[in-house]
Amino acid sequence: MTTIGTLALQGDFAEHEAMLRRLNVNTRQVRSANDLSGIDGLIVPGGESTTFCNLMENFGLYEPLAAVVQSGVPTWGTCAGMIVLARHATDLEFPTLDAIDIEVSRNAYGRQVQSFEADFSVTAFGEPPFHGIFIRAPVVQSVGPGVDVLATVTGVSQRQSPVAVRQGTVMATSFHPELTSDERFHAYFLEIVRGAGSSVGK
Repeated sequence: MTTIGTLALQGDFAEHEAMLRRLNVNTRQVRSANDLSGIDGLIVPGGESTTFCNLMENFGLYEPLAAVVQSGVPTWGTCAGMIVLARHATDLEFPTLDAIDIEVSRNAYGRQVQSFEADFSVTAFGEPPFHGIFIRAPVVQSVGPGVDVLATVTGVSQRQSPVAVRQGTVMATSFHPELTSDERFHAYFLEIVRGAGSSVGK
């Protein structure tokens, strides 16, 4: 059976696990390099990006996580996870994993009190629109030529900003699908995982 690892250093990894279990998928909490062995996919959840990176450094996870992504294991980052996976993140004192060719600005949609919800279309899903929950969400400032934009919303400066992107087996969303009852993003990620057909240590 498919096993998805959730980076469980901080943030809302438990909500991702609950969603995956509803989709009949095995989950594993990742807190060390050994926990990465044998997983079929990896989720870097929402939380606080500086804290994430600090804990990744303290737990010696930077190189093992980068190796997992580079080996082709499908990886998905939500909110803070998008920041961790980005090629570059402004105002972040730590390096990113440089896993997807996007540049993001941290908390660019505003602070906690400015969190919002929005309905938007997702090219891969069709109707109905997806209801996204944005909490201190990053803004995607630029995307590389190999990145597919899956969804946009009207963001700062009233411009359409990408909020869901994919490059190969790496996906990132600036919102929190795990805080809704809509399983479509998790199901879509599982399609990427099953299509990849590879895992670490197998």
